[in-house]
Amino acid sequence: MAGFAEADAAASAEDAEAAAASPSPSTPEEKQKFAKTRFVANAGLAAGATYQWIIKPYRAGKFKKGTKGRTFALVKAGLAGAFAYNRLKAASENAKGDPLLSKAVGPLTAGIDSLKGLGSKLRKGQAGDADIGAFEGVINSVKEAGKSAGATVTDKVPSAGQLTG
Repeated sequence: MAGFAEADAAASAEDAEAAAASPSPSTPEEKQKFAKTRFVANAGLAAGATYQWIIKPYRAGKFKKGTKGRTFALVKAGLAGAFAYNRLKAASENAKGDPLLSKAVGPLTAGIDSLKGLGSKLRKGQAGDADIGAFEGVINSVKEAGKSAGATVTDKVPSAGQLTG
């Protein structure tokens, strides 16, 4: 019988070591903090991509027919549009982890969903003033919602690898 007691004690020690080595679940406060941080990061990347590869080139006239480098600008804009949509969806999911953010960002989900096909529209050169304005409007609304919830969003331009990855 003594052998069983020793085996049980050894198994208990191994279980304790395994439990100590594995990460423990985050507290609700940590989850909220990380939700806000992830929201800011995702929204910032979406805003940076939109401004750098969609709004700025559009205002510079890079999407007009006959413009040198138009095809390349449209491809980058299409990738940026798809990337920004993806990051905005992620940001809206992150906002659900924070009560204040979820109230602020919740009404914007319809606007984010309306951007779904804009990436391909940009890539094909079919986007106009209204489409670019819609992108800019949703980005600004998300930034304002974050600011009102204490999560200031700053533009972060993603690398070309992040756009395609």
